Amino acid sequence: MTKPASPMDLDKVIHERSRLAIMAALATGEGMTFNDLKEIVGMTDGNLSVHAHVLESAGYVRIEKCFVGKKPQTTLTVTAAGQSAFRKYIDQLEQVVVAGKKKG
Repeated sequence: MTKPASPMDLDKVIHERSRLAIMAALATGEGMTFNDLKEIVGMTDGNLSVHAHVLESAGYVRIEKCFVGKKPQTTLTVTAAGQSAFRKYIDQLEQVVVAGKKKG
């Protein structure tokens, strides 16, 4: 028998609001340009950059830089580990919500 999920069990890297928004936007598994992602999550360049690097350090996203014509372009893609961690996070969050409803 497994222990029920607790809010304390939630992945602290993903649980931060801005990183959760990034992971949700990238959850389809398709890459997204930095500018498109910035528009979707409503962050500044600096905030998105900081949170993206935290997710990259955790192995949850891959950040690739290239040139399109003469313009630099940054693309973010969720990794397999990131997809797995995000699914686990969502499952645990659902368990926490259900457990809270049972108590209330």
